Amino acid sequence: MQPQTKYIALLVALTFFMENLDATIIVTALPTMAKTFNVMPIDLNIGISAYLLAVATFIPISGWLADRFGARTIFISAIVLFTIASVLCGLSTSLEMFIFARVLQGIGGAMMVPVGRLVVIRKAPKNELVRAIAYITWPGLVAPIIGPALGGLIVTHVSWQWIFYINIPLGAAAIYASYQLIENVKNNDVGQFDFIGFTLLATACLSVMYAMEKLGQQLDQMMPYLLLAAFGVAIFMVAIAYMKRIQYPLLKFDAFQQETFSVSIIGGSIFRISMSAIPFLLPLLFQLSFGLSAFQAGLLILTVFVGNLVMKPFTTRLMKHFGFRKILIVNGIIGACTIASSALFTPQTPWIIMIILMFMSGLSRSLQFTCYNSLSFADVLPKDKRYATTQFSLFFQISLGIGVALAALILRATMYVHGHAQAELIDFQITFLMIALVSLFALIDAFLLAKDAGDSVSGYQHRLN
Repeated sequence: MQPQTKYIALLVALTFFMENLDATIIVTALPTMAKTFNVMPIDLNIGISAYLLAVATFIPISGWLADRFGARTIFISAIVLFTIASVLCGLSTSLEMFIFARVLQGIGGAMMVPVGRLVVIRKAPKNELVRAIAYITWPGLVAPIIGPALGGLIVTHVSWQWIFYINIPLGAAAIYASYQLIENVKNNDVGQFDFIGFTLLATACLSVMYAMEKLGQQLDQMMPYLLLAAFGVAIFMVAIAYMKRIQYPLLKFDAFQQETFSVSIIGGSIFRISMSAIPFLLPLLFQLSFGLSAFQAGLLILTVFVGNLVMKPFTTRLMKHFGFRKILIVNGIIGACTIASSALFTPQTPWIIMIILMFMSGLSRSLQFTCYNSLSFADVLPKDKRYATTQFSLFFQISLGIGVALAALILRATMYVHGHAQAELIDFQITFLMIALVSLFALIDAFLLAKDAGDSVSGYQHRLN
């Protein structure tokens, strides 16, 4: 890989790390933050959802802005906004102020990673695409796992505000590197901004995510929010139909004609929904049901990160030896089993058993994420890369937001059925089993995938196997 491409990929990886770290680092801090804001810990999941929702809402405009004003200008502006918003999060004294700051932070995050990923994909040749995407992807896998541990360490020994202040030096380093590495390339042929398309997409995202959030809080008033979610899905379909008919749409969907991209979006989103629920649920389980401190809970979950690390050197070889289809099917089943295994955890379960199971979860998680991310751009045409990058980032963030909201919804539903004012062990166990069941739906796309799908990227030779 050319040195400049490698360094840009590492720079984008840093911003991806910042974005995903802030999506999950507050998980172990929720009980402490809840006392500051005078709310229940589970109610603070809106702080996670609001951030992810803002990211998903503003991702679609990132590609247009990069073409109109230049990739470097938008990339650096996004980092500045993200860093300032992080400071505001730390200064928050009420839940309302915190949510506002998280939304600003999400808007900054929406510009950072898609623009950076687009720069990398445009520069990297096809035979180096897996390595380039691996550089970007790995921090996204690491951040949600070390986030709870890091958050627990900071909350225990300093204060929860510092989980946001650590973005200041990271942001400063990223801004400096951006000036040195990224060219401010513009596209003079970019059309007018598709305001109608953006409004439709934003309305769809807000409706679905808000409905999921409220369903998790008010199960006795389900129908209005179910209708709102259905409305959001309908608006999303209207947005797609509208953008297919105009000359300069906010998004084009030609990349979905490629089977590999379609599978990475649909099946990959289902997988990410399931996996993103786990870093939210486990810290709450360990603190509320096991009585562990925030730091102890985060440290225990760190074993998933160890699994990610151990698997990373083997992913390229596994993809080359087995191909994408076999891995997505077999490893998808293994991943579902590791999620379901969390339902076996009790305060009496030996720590070594929990550590082994979470380590296996990390192995499976890392391999599956890398496969989906590498498969996504295997056959995308150059003319579709800008839109495909935006769509990948959009569905990635939406799936993370839905995962957290779905976990909260199922957890609250089990609490409601059992008449529990606070989540108890049985509520967590049922939730883990339900999330594992959801993850199995990702296998449908994997089974339909061609046996030689993505061979040009993975290096897999089907005829020899």
